[in-house]
Amino acid sequence: MRIGELAKLTGCQSETVRFYELKGLLPPPVRSQANYRVYDTSHAERLHFIRRCRALGMSLAEIATLLGYQDQPERSCSGVNALVDHQLSEIDRQITELQQLRTALSTVRARCDSVQTAGQCAILRELTDPA
Repeated sequence: MRIGELAKLTGCQSETVRFYELKGLLPPPVRSQANYRVYDTSHAERLHFIRRCRALGMSLAEIATLLGYQDQPERSCSGVNALVDHQLSEIDRQITELQQLRTALSTVRARCDSVQTAGQCAILRELTDPA
């Protein structure tokens, strides 16, 4: 299949396919006599894997690490577990930060619970304060 077909099949853009090739996450495809990239089902499977990892918040470096394990199935998966544990810790950290942001924003919002003009808005004053 050509790049447009692969992109459509996997729900991404052709530029994304080229980007993942450039980063070494997708192996280079064979070329047709007309110099078109020609992909097979293994490219689609790998691209689905990459996209699933991205959806789970993994970096390109982490995905490359996981692909290394996938490409060497005889390796111990302890490194995979460690990577996922690290990702879970990162998600927990982000959740904590988001909860703190929500609390701070709720506090600011509570300062202006009536309909006023923008010039009297406590929220705008609070956000303008450099402290």
